[in-house]
Amino acid sequence: MNLSQMTAFRAVMSSASLSEAAEKLGRTQPAVSLAIRSLEETLGLQLFERRGRQLVPVPEAQYLYAETREILDRVNSVTGTMKSLQAGQRGSLNLACMPGPSTFLFPRFVSRSVGDNPEIHVSLSSRTSPQIRELAATQGIDFGFADMIGRAPSRGTFRQETISADCYCAMPHDHPLAAKETTDWEDLDGVPLGLLQSTHISHKQTVAQLQAVGAQANVVLDSQFFLPMMPFISAGRCLSVVDPLTAVTEQEISMTGGQVVFRRMAHGFRYEYTIVSPIFRPLSQLASRLKIGWQEEVMGLLHQLGANPQMTADDSAETAP
Repeated sequence: MNLSQMTAFRAVMSSASLSEAAEKLGRTQPAVSLAIRSLEETLGLQLFERRGRQLVPVPEAQYLYAETREILDRVNSVTGTMKSLQAGQRGSLNLACMPGPSTFLFPRFVSRSVGDNPEIHVSLSSRTSPQIRELAATQGIDFGFADMIGRAPSRGTFRQETISADCYCAMPHDHPLAAKETTDWEDLDGVPLGLLQSTHISHKQTVAQLQAVGAQANVVLDSQFFLPMMPFISAGRCLSVVDPLTAVTEQEISMTGGQVVFRRMAHGFRYEYTIVSPIFRPLSQLASRLKIGWQEEVMGLLHQLGANPQMTADDSAETAP
């Protein structure tokens, strides 16, 4: 018994005449009659008594009608679901984002992308960059957003796209350095600084840049990520060399009421982000749409900031460090 036979049978059972059934199906009466005969031959059972031009259902046909309606309704439901999945309008998302962007930019993007669609379930976690790479390597997320300034990964289990952009110096709006368009490393000699924790590569790179020009690194504050430093900077406690998305976030949410401004670091001091996704867990249409959308969102925000973003797609697989 196939779907074509069941569809013809349901149309005949729900119609007053064979011609009405044929009209519903957009087929000829002989074609519908042939489908009914074929169904009866398949089942080895007569479903209708033929009285002139009329088909009168036997009791067994009533039972088959109930079963057929349920099957075809289920097929229609599955078809609709698959079309929604194909269009990225239904499904689940398992996403991870590093601290900083996970505070505002990333959840704002995801919420705008899925809207109020009740057919989409979102699981969003804030994790460190090494944890996000590990989740991608173990095929535990659809995709994640992390920084790319940790240990270099070896080959194997996830893909990544890298986005790099200029770093910025965050300072009080009335600081003397705010009068300059860019900040030189020599400008930060002995200036109180807030940096990421000493184990983070960003901390090490910043200190190394200062030492390279003979400047003293006067670190008075360290934090897991940059945003918590904003009130300290606003109060004049310190300055900080921050990633560009931190500058975007502070400008968007204005945590300090505009008291902190950002000046691009001179000589191309760059920060690298990465979008990671598992290689052995193909992305759904929904996840693929959001991943591409997030790439475009980040590049757009960084362009608006003037951070000279560049994206490098790496189609090879990576293994978490």
